[in-house]
Amino acid sequence: MAKRIIVLSGPVASGKTTLGDALIARYGFERLKTRDLIRSSSKTAEERAALQEAGEALDRETDGKWVAQELSRVLSGPSRDATVIVDAVRIEKQIEAIREIFGLHVIHVHVRAPGEVLANRYAQRRGRVAELASYDDVRANATERDVESLASIADVVIDTARCSEHDVVVRVASHLGLYGRGIERLVDVVVGGQFGSEGKGHIVSYLAPAYDLLVRVGGPNAGHTVYERPKPYTFHLLPSGTRHGSAQLLLGPGAVIHTETLRKEIEECQVMPGRLFIDPQAMVIDSHDSALEAQMLTGAIGSTGQGVGVATSRKVLRTAAAPAVQLARDVLALQPYLRSAREVLDDAFSEGRKILLEGTQGTGLSLHHGAYPYVTSRDTTVSGCLAEAGIAPSRVRKIIMACRAYPIRVQNPQGGSSGPLAGEIGWDEVARRSGLDAEELRSIEKTSTTRRDRRVGEFDWSLLRGAVSLNGPTDIALTFVDYIDRENKKARRFEQLTPETIRFVEEIERVASAPVSLITTRFDVRSIIDRRSW
Repeated sequence: MAKRIIVLSGPVASGKTTLGDALIARYGFERLKTRDLIRSSSKTAEERAALQEAGEALDRETDGKWVAQELSRVLSGPSRDATVIVDAVRIEKQIEAIREIFGLHVIHVHVRAPGEVLANRYAQRRGRVAELASYDDVRANATERDVESLASIADVVIDTARCSEHDVVVRVASHLGLYGRGIERLVDVVVGGQFGSEGKGHIVSYLAPAYDLLVRVGGPNAGHTVYERPKPYTFHLLPSGTRHGSAQLLLGPGAVIHTETLRKEIEECQVMPGRLFIDPQAMVIDSHDSALEAQMLTGAIGSTGQGVGVATSRKVLRTAAAPAVQLARDVLALQPYLRSAREVLDDAFSEGRKILLEGTQGTGLSLHHGAYPYVTSRDTTVSGCLAEAGIAPSRVRKIIMACRAYPIRVQNPQGGSSGPLAGEIGWDEVARRSGLDAEELRSIEKTSTTRRDRRVGEFDWSLLRGAVSLNGPTDIALTFVDYIDRENKKARRFEQLTPETIRFVEEIERVASAPVSLITTRFDVRSIIDRRSW
């Protein structure tokens, strides 16, 4: 039995075939064209008058059942589970015969327009069918004159006179429930609560198998490293859960793309078109961008020099930008992956699929909320990430904010500063407190993208409270608790953490007014203590 049968009716030139074409292109529906059935059964020429007469003859011979009979034949084969558009029916008996067989699976959509609009459209038609001299000649056929009466029995009636073709599709799709029923909270978001490098990639790769669509925003200036054997893998553009499960992948319109970096990740992760979607309006980094950023920002504020900031500023300048803006839609190599993020997300929402949005950097680096100018080139909060992806706040179910036991910032450039870091200490002190090896810490604590040394500071409770205020997390992911005490590496359950660590977790929960639901004890396949109730 078919998932759904969409039966179209309406006068000639009302927009039935245009509507069918758009629904097929957007949703992959199949189509049964009654005109083709008439021609194949009666060997009728592609002429309007001949087709009208041949259709009426089939109605007389079968009492209007010929469309339903052909539909039954089509749906008994490989298309039995398809949604089929019948384009189009002309009399009530045809619809009754279809409903008799397929019952509640049938949705009758009638499109209409005032006579003068139809006549004007008809005069401009240029199709395969040899048309009559005027719309009055079309209306001379009795069946055609009575088609408008089908509006009284239709499930959906759309007047197309003051609508664009896209408007009609949106209205019909809404009636068909193709955008889902109401707003479901299907999106979970992971963001950083400090200055980046909070272990978001590790968290995302752990959570990813439970989701159907993974979304990433930001640009290649953020590297998210995930645990893999024989060696870890760092993602700069693809979602960090790409290798952990088979979820679809999406780079939103706010993403900033370095094409060679993305090509390399696609190749290494064996991602095929049809799994990865890139919004056509994502910004593309030019070689000029990275060169200018390295020259002007790297030495001043410790920028990664990847060109994200300069590319973003050019996107803001629009037609005044030099060199001219290049979006994903302008890059030939990206063509197989292009698809509107809104379409991808609408499909996921309508099907009730779970979505994980992965933010980059940390709240303390937000362009608007961080210690300007020692910030990144975007808003790194939940609100900013949602906007870049194209997701409404009402879709969000959970917000997981990742925080390190000891926050870090990139090292200060010579003669410059990467920004304030409260209670700055050194790796020797972290090693002394935790029992870890200081040299090992220094070798590990390098930035994922540029491999520069990191500064480290005491846990900043004011920073935590500010990040909570901006993000409203439902959950906290606390990472690097082995830096509190190396004994935590052995913990597999919460109660196995050291007493000092448990007290630290409890204090975070008080300040954040949110549970610490995920705790990473080391960088390993089984290194996350999962305390979630969801």
